[in-house]
Amino acid sequence: MKLLGSLASPYVRKVRVTAAEKGLDLPLELENVWAAETTIQRVNPLGKVPCLLLDDGSALYDSRVICEYLDALKPANPLIPAAGKERIAVRRWEALGDGVLDAIVLVRLEEIQREPKERSEKWVLRQMAKVDAGLAVAAKDLGRNAWCVGGSLTLADITLGSALGYILFRYPNIDWRGRHPNLAALYDRLMARSSFSTTTPQ
Repeated sequence: MKLLGSLASPYVRKVRVTAAEKGLDLPLELENVWAAETTIQRVNPLGKVPCLLLDDGSALYDSRVICEYLDALKPANPLIPAAGKERIAVRRWEALGDGVLDAIVLVRLEEIQREPKERSEKWVLRQMAKVDAGLAVAAKDLGRNAWCVGGSLTLADITLGSALGYILFRYPNIDWRGRHPNLAALYDRLMARSSFSTTTPQ
């Protein structure tokens, strides 16, 4: 199997970190989704990355689906609990992290895909408000805990870390580290892991 994606995509990073933490060899094939002729258009009807190509020729898309598939390949040390309150907690964190990502990526697309006269400041402010609110809730819920759920790394931390890393990459002027030092500490803890340090957006 191999992953189609880009080095800048936070959703691709989320999948790559998951694969690394599971000890899976997952080659990355770089794709430019904005190019006219790309593999992604042939295997994912949505034309988005990440997309996981399986050995049987089928494809999986959406980072949530891909991460669950990868986690199940090696059941030991799960990143997604099998059932119960902890599973729901991890999924809730994942939804929050992905929601922050969705909003900040929409801001980025507004900036790079629209001419200045076509951009909507009201739209950008609305999305940035979602980012601010999402990070505030994440900081509140994390509190003094080392990890988002339980006593070890889960997909919750991976998703939130991917969101924080993307904001640092594209919008370093957003001072989330100053406003939420516990999130900064979590991100620093994640960056000490090779899965994160080797997948820094670029």
